[in-house]
Amino acid sequence: MKTRKRRDIHSEPENFWPSFTDMISTIAIILFFLMFLMYINNIIAGKNLEFLRKELDDSQKQLEASKLEISQAEDNLRLLKIELDQTMAEVEAGQIALTLSSEEIDRQREIIASSNQELGDLRQKLQGIAILRLDVLTAVKDSIEDVLGETNQAGDALVSISDNGNIVINESLLFDRYSYTIKSEGRSLLDQLAEAFETVLANPEIRESIDAINIQGHTDDRGTGNSNRELGSRRATSVVNYLMSSNPSLENIYADYFLASSYSEFRPVVSGTTEAAYAQNRRIEISIILRDAHVQDVINEYLLDSIKSFD
Repeated sequence: MKTRKRRDIHSEPENFWPSFTDMISTIAIILFFLMFLMYINNIIAGKNLEFLRKELDDSQKQLEASKLEISQAEDNLRLLKIELDQTMAEVEAGQIALTLSSEEIDRQREIIASSNQELGDLRQKLQGIAILRLDVLTAVKDSIEDVLGETNQAGDALVSISDNGNIVINESLLFDRYSYTIKSEGRSLLDQLAEAFETVLANPEIRESIDAINIQGHTDDRGTGNSNRELGSRRATSVVNYLMSSNPSLENIYADYFLASSYSEFRPVVSGTTEAAYAQNRRIEISIILRDAHVQDVINEYLLDSIKSFD
């Protein structure tokens, strides 16, 4: 019996140590597993941290790039604002200039309108002077025709008014060919012409505008230049002399208005070598020369008014 008890005593410790060992092993395994988990977790956490750091660096770079873009955009915006301000200033200056230009245009229009009015007045005055010249010649022509008629027995016009506004007397009515002696049939015409000129010159307003009454001798182109000039001059002088002798009052009062000149063959009215053409070119023309000072006074008055309008 005692022997069994001893066996039981020795058997109890053998059961205790294996259980402790198992527990220690289990704890070790658990600790190892925990450490492994921690290691794995650290590895994962490290990788996550590195990834986060990389993302942070990328974000930082993007933020810096964005800041740079914002800074560039702000610079561009400032430049655009400066350009806008300059443009607005130019627009305002342009509007001011446009306003001034419009005012200047209006002023120039007023000046032009005024000048046109003055020019129209000058034109009317000059036309009036030109009409006066034509009226004098027309009055002389009409006074001759009232007494002597319009044509002679051959049907030739006694006097006519040419395109240049001169009275034209056909040479055949006054002279024989190559002669400067006035024919008897031409004397009645010149008698009436002398009376007409005295009547016209008696008007002080007309006389004020007349500088001279030019009696012109014209020939055809046959003969030499010297002979034609001499013939034209002698015929014109014969007409003036006859007018003065026909009407002594004309010579005593108005002789200083008359002059004689010769254009010989150099101012033909028609071309050709027919007898009809020669006859037309042989003529006496009477031209009224207007007083230059009178016309110049009208022009000077216009120029003076024009200058005042520009001051």
